Formats: sequence, structure tokens, C-alpha cells
Amino acid sequence: MQIEILSPGILSLIQDAGRFGQHAIGLTSGGPMDPTAFKWANRLLNNDQNATAIETTVGGLKIKSHGTTRVAITGAQVDVKINGTRQPQWQSLDLTMGDELELGYATNGCRIYLAVAGGFKIEKQFSSNSTVAREGVGGLTGKSLAKGDKLDCHALICQADAHQSLPQSLRPEYNDSVTLRVIPGYQQAHFSDHEKAMFFQNEFKVSELCDRMGYRLTGPQVSCDIDGILSEGICLGAIQVPKDGQPIILMNDRQTIGGYPKMGSVLSLDLANLAQLTQGGSVKFEAITIDDAHNLLALAQHKFENSKAEPVA
Repeated sequence: MQIEILSPGILSLIQDAGRFGQHAIGLTSGGPMDPTAFKWANRLLNNDQNATAIETTVGGLKIKSHGTTRVAITGAQVDVKINGTRQPQWQSLDLTMGDELELGYATNGCRIYLAVAGGFKIEKQFSSNSTVAREGVGGLTGKSLAKGDKLDCHALICQADAHQSLPQSLRPEYNDSVTLRVIPGYQQAHFSDHEKAMFFQNEFKVSELCDRMGYRLTGPQVSCDIDGILSEGICLGAIQVPKDGQPIILMNDRQTIGGYPKMGSVLSLDLANLAQLTQGGSVKFEAITIDDAHNLLALAQHKFENSKAEPVA
């Protein structure tokens, strides 16, 4: 059973939950930019949460099914069509031999996830399938998907199983303005009270320099009393402040070390909202404690585990 890529769209990448434990050899984590949408795509198909799926940015992906399988599309709002007939997102859908599924272009958000029953069957590299094109690892060739690529997947065993849909009340809302909660780091001492007030009380805009590696923002200049630091390990969501005072939020495909001072780190839960923004989106920051962060993460995990999809009649 295979899925053929007829058109890869803007940027389509093979992703699983991420590549962990490889920073010592310089490999970053990769993985889905919107983990919630990624996990729901798999859960709607009763897949393991780490099952390999496709992340596409903005849209334009078109595939052909060479067999019978079941898929789910989550994430940014986009027109979904099978053989020209419009279909819902956030719901499992059947594909049979020769069916063509096409995604339009996103109208709310920009990261879209396509999962198949059982996940795509792709050989792991460094314990993961996640594609990081900058490092040339993951996926089929270490690059984004291309026209003509064929992805092996599991044939659907029982089409009689009920389809599942995520209730509207549980679906994420994607907006063009987000507030990101920040855990201040130890280098905040190098920012004066005035500079921290500038950072937390003003709005920033997403610049044209936004991708899977990082989101560069534009807005009030934030100054620091040091120009740089010795390079050190960088976590997901770290907020670097280079000499020009324009913050950079580091994302999934970030480098593993860096030498810019950091205001702190964005709560991982909020990075999905940032990842769904495009150029011109608005960003504000709110400081929280590390205890707040632990509590918010535990509550989010509890909510996900206790949320249920609905059977489709």
C-alpha cells in the first residue's frame, strides 16, 4: 500500500514526534511545529502518538492512494477534497485505490497535518523519521517531499470501523494575534527593568524571517548589557536577543548551541500558536514562573488524555 505525492505543495515534510537525545552530535529535535494538531491527526486514526505523518506548510499538497487506507487532516483551516468533493478536517476519511486527495491553501493558521492509519512506514535515522532539511536527515532523503515520491503505509484492515471526529469545542483556534507565556531565564539579570518592561508590555510582529528554525520578530528594540555569551545549549522556545534588539524565538529545527543572551523561554504549549502565525502576525509576552509552567503542562496533558473524539454516523 502506497501514497504517491502528485504535488508537494509549499513545504511538506515527514515528521514523527521528534528526534531526542542527539544534541551531543549536533542534531536538533525536529518534529511537528503544532504537536496538538499532530497528535490529534494520529489519535483520530487510533495510531500511536509518535506515528509518522506529513506536515505541510500553507497547503497545496496533493496525493494519490494506491490501495485502501484511512487518513485524517488537522491543523490550519484548509479546503480538503477527495476526487474533487469537499471533505471535513479533524475527522477520519477513507481512501480507496486511485483516490486523489488535495489540500487547498490555509486561511487560518499555516501548519497542516496528514496522518494515515498505522502511520507511514519509513526507516528511522538516529531514532526518528523527522525531517530536518538543514541537517539532511529524516524523511525519505533528508529533504522535503517531491512530486513522484511514494510513501509506504499500512492497508486498512477493516473499513467497517466507525469514523471519528473531534468535536468543534476541542479544536484549536488559530488567530493572527497570540500571547506567549515566558519563563524568564538566568540571563534576564542582564536586561534592565526598563528593557524588560519594553519586552513584556509591547507588541511585536512576525517578520518575513520565520521558519521551522526560528521566528524573528520586529518591534521595540530590547537592549542588553552584554553583546554575547559563550555558546551554550539552546532549548526549544528560547528567546534570543541579538545586537539589533529584535527577539528571535527558536523553534523545532533550531541549532543546538548559540551565543546570544536570552530573555527566557516560551512555554512549549504556546509554541504551536506561534507556529501557526505567518508574516505580520502579532505577538505579546507574559511572564510566568516555572511552577506555573509545570502546572499548565500537567493540566494540558490531563485535558488531552481525557478528551474524546466522537463517532461519525
